[in-house]
Amino acid sequence: MKKMNVLIAALFALAAPIASFAAMNHGGGHDMGHGGRQGDVAHEEVVDGVKATFKVMSMKEHMKAMKMEMPKEMKETHHIAVEFKDAKTGKALTEGDVKVKVQGPDKAEQTKDLMGMQGHFGADFELAKKGKYGIMSKFKLKDGKVRSSKFWYTVK
Repeated sequence: MKKMNVLIAALFALAAPIASFAAMNHGGGHDMGHGGRQGDVAHEEVVDGVKATFKVMSMKEHMKAMKMEMPKEMKETHHIAVEFKDAKTGKALTEGDVKVKVQGPDKAEQTKDLMGMQGHFGADFELAKKGKYGIMSKFKLKDGKVRSSKFWYTVK
């Protein structure tokens, strides 16, 4: 029974970000619908003609916006999402492989492949401790070129 509860919680955790990003306003602002802002634009840069926009949002905030309960078994505290766009045309780039490594303030590391979702790539991470997190990403989009980006994100 416990395995089933964990499986159901995992499915909700994977489905919730997809639904919320479907409601996202991709216009000039960063309003993510749901009546308020959700997630921080943590980092944005252009790497070899690709604009990468990284967002970090708490799972608690995200689940509340989706009117869902936070599963008790869930250890991941934040969702990291990245959108890629052609820097010249603004066209969304939604195909490729994206890997993110997060190094916490205690030097513990988590590495995950980000899953392609509606218009972005994303995964859930445990950022439970306050402090600075190093977030490093390598991505290979449809053009086959390997790019990377890294930045600091502070959990207060």
